Amino acid sequence: MSLVMTPQEKKVIDTIRALSMDGVQKAKSGHPGTAMALAPIAYLLYNEVMNYDPARPDWLNRDRFVLSIGHASILLYSILHLAGVSEKGVPAVTMDDLKSFRQLGSRCAGHPEYGLVPGIEMTTGPLGAGLATSVGMAMAGRWLGQRYNRPGSDLFSYRVYALCGDGCMMEGISSEAASLAGHLKLGNLCWIYDDNKITIEGATDLAFSESVDDRFRAYGWNVIRVDDVNDLPALREAFAAAGAETSRPSLIIAKSRIAFGAPTKEGQESAHGAPLGEDEVRGAKKFYGFPEEESFRVEPDVYGVFAQAAAQKGARLSASWEKLCADYRAADPEAGAELDGLAAGKLPVGWDSAIETFPADPKGMASRASSGKVLNWAALGIPWLVGGSADLAPSNNTLLKFDGAGAFAPGTAGRNIHFGVRENGMAAIANGLTLSGLRGYCATFFVFSDYLRPMVRLAALMNLPTLFIFTHDSIGVGEDGPTHQPVEHLAALRAIPGVQVFRPADANEVAESYRAALETADAPSVLVLTRQNLPTLDRTQCAPASGTRRGAYILLKEKAGSPDVILIGTGSEVALCLEAARKLESEGIAVRVVSMPCQELFERESDEYKESVLPAAVRARVAVELGVRQGWDRYLGFEGKFLGMEGFGASAPAGVLMNHFGFTAGRLADLAKEVIQK
Repeated sequence: MSLVMTPQEKKVIDTIRALSMDGVQKAKSGHPGTAMALAPIAYLLYNEVMNYDPARPDWLNRDRFVLSIGHASILLYSILHLAGVSEKGVPAVTMDDLKSFRQLGSRCAGHPEYGLVPGIEMTTGPLGAGLATSVGMAMAGRWLGQRYNRPGSDLFSYRVYALCGDGCMMEGISSEAASLAGHLKLGNLCWIYDDNKITIEGATDLAFSESVDDRFRAYGWNVIRVDDVNDLPALREAFAAAGAETSRPSLIIAKSRIAFGAPTKEGQESAHGAPLGEDEVRGAKKFYGFPEEESFRVEPDVYGVFAQAAAQKGARLSASWEKLCADYRAADPEAGAELDGLAAGKLPVGWDSAIETFPADPKGMASRASSGKVLNWAALGIPWLVGGSADLAPSNNTLLKFDGAGAFAPGTAGRNIHFGVRENGMAAIANGLTLSGLRGYCATFFVFSDYLRPMVRLAALMNLPTLFIFTHDSIGVGEDGPTHQPVEHLAALRAIPGVQVFRPADANEVAESYRAALETADAPSVLVLTRQNLPTLDRTQCAPASGTRRGAYILLKEKAGSPDVILIGTGSEVALCLEAARKLESEGIAVRVVSMPCQELFERESDEYKESVLPAAVRARVAVELGVRQGWDRYLGFEGKFLGMEGFGASAPAGVLMNHFGFTAGRLADLAKEVIQK
C-alpha cells in the first residue's frame, strides 16, 4: 500500500498509530492492528468530515461516530485525545488515561463504554451491534428533523458514521439493520467497512466469500470503493460522495492492511488481538520515522492540527446552532420548550394525565390489550415516544392509533416503526433512538426475546431507558406449543443486572408499570404481558395498584393477626393466588397474598418495607409463576414451595394446559397447607 498524503498529515496519522501501539503494548492486552490500519479514517472524520465540536461532545446536532469494531477502542481513545475532546473544560482522554488503557478504574476500558468518556456515542463490543444501533441514531435524526425543523431553521441535519469490519459484516444483526436502513432510504447514514481480509483464525476466505458490494447494492445502498485507506484524496472523495447522497445510506468499502507499518506482522492475523511485542513496535516506529525508544510521544504541532481545524470549525458550528435555537424558541416557545425537555431527558409535566383507571371486571382483558391502551395514552403525553414491533403489532398491541402518530417510512418519519421480522436489529435500533434523546420501544412475542437479549444487556450496560414490550408470556399461548411458550425467559431477563422486569397482574398494574418504566431515566424496562384475559381486580377489596411501583405489595391482607402462609404471584397467577386464598380462608387459614410485578424494584426498597411485606417470621410461603423456579429462592427460603414449570410446555388449549401442569387454585391451596405443616 502506498501513502498519498502530505508530510504533516502523515505525522498526525502515524502519531495515532504509535499511540495505539503504545497503549496496547503497555497494557500487555488489546487489539493494535486495526487501529494502526484505520488511523487515516479516524483522522479525516474528526479533523475534516464530521460536524463536531470537541468542546461540546453532547451538542444535539453533532455528527455521530460509532466504533462498531469496539475491540479497536484504542483508536477511538487516541483520536479523542488528539482532537482535544473535552466536557466543561475537562479533557475526555488524557495521556495518563491512554497509559492506563485496560486497567482497573481507567476511563479507557477494553471496549468503548458509553457514559465513561465524553465523545463515546455508545458501548460497543458485540460485533455488528454498533452498526444496527447507528441505524436507530440515523432514524432519530430524521424524526427530529421532521418534527422540529422549520423553513429557515434546520435544527437537525446531522449524519451518522459507523466504522466496521469483517466480523460486523458476518453477524446477522448487521444484515437486519442494513436491510431496514436501505428500505427506509436513510441518506444521513454512512458505514465505513474495513476490508482487510483478516479474522482471528486467518484470512476471511476461510468462511466469508460473498460480494459485500452486491449485497449492499441489493439492500438499496450507495456503495463506494476506496482501494487504499492511505490514499487520503480518495478517502475524501468517498466521504464527499456519501455526503452528497441524501436518498440512500452509503457504504464506503476501504481496503487496508492490518498493523500497517509493522515489519513482520503487517497483514497477519497475529496482529489482531495481542500486543505486537517490543521489537515489532520499534520496527513500526522506525518505518514511521519516529524515535524507536520513545513511547506515547506527541509533538505539539500534532495537537495544533486539530486545534486549527476541528476545534475552530466545531466551535463555529455549535455557536451558530445555539443562535438558531434561540431564534427558534422565540418564534415558537411551545416547540422550543418541548425540545428543551427532550434534550434534558425530562418527561413533559402531566405526561400521564391521559392514562385512565380501569374499572373492576371479573372477565377483564389480556394484559397485552390493556398495554396497548396505556401505551397510546402515554404516547399522547410523550411526543418523542417512538417505536414498533417485529411484524407483530396487531398481536403485541403496540400500534399508536391516535391522529398524527403516522408511520416511519421512506420519506417520512412517523412514530410507528415497522421493523419487520428483525428482532435483534429492532432492539439495537430502539437503543439508537434512545441514545439520540427519544424514548425508543420495541415489541415481539416473549419467547423471541432470545433473539434480542444481547441488546437488552447492552441497554443495561449503557443505563438506557429503552422499553421492551413482550407479549404471549407463558404456556397460556396454548395451541402454538412449546416453541412459542416461554418458560426460562423471565429468569433469563431478571438475571441481567440493571433491567427492570415487570409482569403485571391486571390492567391497573399495567398502567402503573408503564408509569414506573417511563419515569425511569437510567435503566431499561421489560413489560411481560399475557395473551389470555386477566380479571381487572376490584381495588375496593384489594390494595391499590400504586403498590406496583414498589415492586411487591400486600394485595390482600390476612383478616386478623399474622398470616399462616403467604402466597406470592406475578402476572396471571395473582388471580390464582386470590382464588386459592379464598379457599384456604374458608378452612380457617390466615392468608396473605402478595403481588410481585417487579422484583428489581422490590429489592431497592428499604429493609423495613420488605419486612412489612414478607415478614421473616412467616416462613410458610408459596410462590407461583408460569416459569422456572430460578431466582425465587431468596423469597421462599428453605421451607417455601414453588408452583411453576419444570420443563417445556405442550400444544393444547390454554385451559387444558393449566390443568395439565397443575396451575389450579386447588393445587396451590394444597401446597400452602403442606408448607404450613412443616
